[in-house]
Amino acid sequence: MDQRKLEGILKFFKNSEQLKDTTRSAYTSKGRHESSAEHSWRLCLMAVVLEKEFQGIDIGKLLKLCIIHDLSEAINGDIPAVDQTIDINKGVAERMDLEELTRPLSSELQKRILSLWDEYENAKSPEAKLAKALDKLETLLQHTQGRNPGNIDYQFNMNYGKQYTDYDPVTRQLRAIIDIETKKLAEC
Repeated sequence: MDQRKLEGILKFFKNSEQLKDTTRSAYTSKGRHESSAEHSWRLCLMAVVLEKEFQGIDIGKLLKLCIIHDLSEAINGDIPAVDQTIDINKGVAERMDLEELTRPLSSELQKRILSLWDEYENAKSPEAKLAKALDKLETLLQHTQGRNPGNIDYQFNMNYGKQYTDYDPVTRQLRAIIDIETKKLAEC
């Protein structure tokens, strides 16, 4: 492989490492903020474990989408869903951040990563729809098991991402189980 291409890839890997320190609004079961990298890891784990439940899904593509979906947060961090407003076009901002992050890569690699992100963002394929659903489920699950501060809005979670999780019987069923736990927490 070309030396310059390898140096660009290493620079991209080094810049992507920031995702390990990018915190999200969710808390772990031990009470610390989870990182975007940790969220993406469990999202991938969910995809692997549930693979057989989704016939016709390309697991390799699904995993790529899961890995790429929050990669742009290495630049400017995560915007929690409860803080997103119509004034903030999260998708446009994240796309720009991903363009910046992938700049050290060859145009071919940059195009491939941006294409995967676009596919995820627009839920263009069965894999992208499933990645979106699992992303929402992972977030909701973390909120039910984290040692959360008293101000977490569990009522918000009752409707969060339903348009993605309710598209499929398996994700809808998982959502129903998580919603039971969420509702109990909301009543506390």
